[in-house]
Amino acid sequence: MLVLDAGAFVAVERHDRDVVALIKRERLAGRVPVSHGGVVAQVWRGGAGRQVPVARLLAGVDVAALDEGLGRRAGMLLARSGLADAIDAAVVCLAGDGDDILTSDPDDLRSLAMAAGVHVELISV
Repeated sequence: MLVLDAGAFVAVERHDRDVVALIKRERLAGRVPVSHGGVVAQVWRGGAGRQVPVARLLAGVDVAALDEGLGRRAGMLLARSGLADAIDAAVVCLAGDGDDILTSDPDDLRSLAMAAGVHVELISV
């Protein structure tokens, strides 16, 4: 599974060809990328103009609710890691062993993944 943090959406908004190609390969392989509502809040500014690529990407992403359950898991992960970014923690909580996370913040996500005990591939954008 491919998990997207805010950096992945920003890269698509900036027409990063490598990121666009990676996401396209996932979709062609029948795998739907995932993210969560907190990430959407970080990147969404209305969908007009330069945000059209973000709107298109969102149409093909499974966006999980940042509900009480995910929020609690993210909070517990923050307690274990000593970090403070709840949005990043929730991104890591979506991932399982062997998943890929497309991120602009590999250092913090690496620390969070280690604290979660999940083995993921962090792909920097």
